[in-house]
Amino acid sequence: MDNAAVAKVPLVRPGAGQSLPMALLRFARSKPLGATGGLIIVALIFCALTADLIQAQDPLQQNSRERLIPPGANYVMGSDEFGRDLYSRIVHGSRISLGVGVVAVGIATILGALIGLISGYWGGRVDIVIQRFVDAIMAFPLLILAMIITSMLGATIVNVIVAISVVLTPRFSRIVRGAVLSVKETQYVDAARAIGAADRRILWTHIRPNVTAPVIIVATAALGTSIVTEASLSFLGLGTPPPYPSWGGMISGSSRAYLEVAWWIAFFPGAAITVTVLGFNLLGDALRDVWDPRLKGTK
Repeated sequence: MDNAAVAKVPLVRPGAGQSLPMALLRFARSKPLGATGGLIIVALIFCALTADLIQAQDPLQQNSRERLIPPGANYVMGSDEFGRDLYSRIVHGSRISLGVGVVAVGIATILGALIGLISGYWGGRVDIVIQRFVDAIMAFPLLILAMIITSMLGATIVNVIVAISVVLTPRFSRIVRGAVLSVKETQYVDAARAIGAADRRILWTHIRPNVTAPVIIVATAALGTSIVTEASLSFLGLGTPPPYPSWGGMISGSSRAYLEVAWWIAFFPGAAITVTVLGFNLLGDALRDVWDPRLKGTK
């Protein structure tokens, strides 16, 4: 095989050559827990997109005469201390949780992948400087660093996205850097250099496809982490500001004073966070099992 042929070895992905429905059916049969996680995520996206259609009341409307009503016919999940419909607030809160998670992880993925590609491919002093900076950021616990950033910038949705993006970017850069270090020494990359391919072409054509799978796996798991971080910041008063419905904000502030007499105030928002994070984790684990060749035949 000549150098040009080696340089164009295609990346083989699981399910290649299958139609999308068949690939999804095969995935569901081989990874039922992963498929369950995917269904949870689809349900979350559906709730976020159709929140105005599947809820009956305004999530911000207060009714002092119907405070702390337990779950029943009029209030499926009960009402809070201000008489607001908890079901409507949880449905609309899915928009904030999913929106913050997707945007923050998207920014972190792009920045982390770019930093990891530069650090891993060029190496040398560039790699040393970048990795020491990454080490400094990763020395802080994720939530603590996010709290510091939001405390400095202020408690807004945009600042929460910025904070989560900053704390997740180093983790993506480490994953991409490790993948680049293992790929750039392969024969087809050496062959591409030998025939005079530019660094930009090598990075885009030969290295990028081989780091895509681990990035997708990490991004799926990071979505759950970002949702928990947003909820934690809102719980501490540093996240989504009131009166916007945030799952973490629903169980913070004055709501905690009523938990002994109104269990549903904390139970349903907490259950929403738990189920959502579980869905992302199940799907992420399944994608890792399918796309990581080192795990084939071990399960």
